[in-house]
Amino acid sequence: MGLSQKEIVETLRIQWKKLWQERVDDKLRAEGIATADYCDLHIEKGTVIHATRDYKALNFKEILEQHQVANADRFIPLCPQVGGWTKFVKLNITNHGSRKRQAKITCKEKQRARAEEQQARKGGRGWLHL
Repeated sequence: MGLSQKEIVETLRIQWKKLWQERVDDKLRAEGIATADYCDLHIEKGTVIHATRDYKALNFKEILEQHQVANADRFIPLCPQVGGWTKFVKLNITNHGSRKRQAKITCKEKQRARAEEQQARKGGRGWLHL
């Protein structure tokens, strides 16, 4: 039973990728339109699959639930906004802004060194003491 569910998910995933690759982008209306019928996904030719306003986006998880796939979460990677490996690495492993701090320190040191190397303007008297 688990193998057949895996095969179902793979066929649905292939059609899902094909749907998004072959869509027509209507730039005037800012929509993506299906170019063919996808019976397993329950999407007909000409269906709006992506729009910018007032539109409920297609969800692969809902399609898997319509096909009664058990543990649909197992087959879907996490949304980047929710999390995943990339977010975990960014939050827990990488250094947070250490390069920026290091760059600021070196920049200030360079400015100090440059100020010490340059000759003082007007012999160090300044413009007030002429």
